[in-house]
Amino acid sequence: MIAAELTEAQRNRILRALDSVPFAKLVGIELETVTPGVAVMSFEIREELMQNNRVVHGGAIASLIDSAMAIAIIPLLAENESTTTVDLTINYLRPLRIGRATATARVLRAGRRVIALSAEVTDDANDLAATALSTYLRLSAK
Repeated sequence: MIAAELTEAQRNRILRALDSVPFAKLVGIELETVTPGVAVMSFEIREELMQNNRVVHGGAIASLIDSAMAIAIIPLLAENESTTTVDLTINYLRPLRIGRATATARVLRAGRRVIALSAEVTDDANDLAATALSTYLRLSAK
């Protein structure tokens, strides 16, 4: 659900962003909610996302986190701005095996050039499975 407090332009930009990332569709990442500076996204855990030890692959979790962070930023950007990920540090705390993985991303600070975020990934029981910190760089259209 996209919050009513967002402008129509922000809502449209989020919908375009979601539609323009085929990899997120492949993984099955879905938007749950977004407000300025906060986004919640999730995917259903399935066979194709598992690694050889029968737990969700860390890359799938990283993709979920990065996607949620990118969406959380969009309402904070000017019309002519975009961003790119500078770094992403993830701490994997418990394996995910069944159910749904949910990432909640929050902007910690949105500076003129750098945006810092945190995220948490939980399972169906709301048990913490991973935490992350990331930095994004603002890019202006030329």
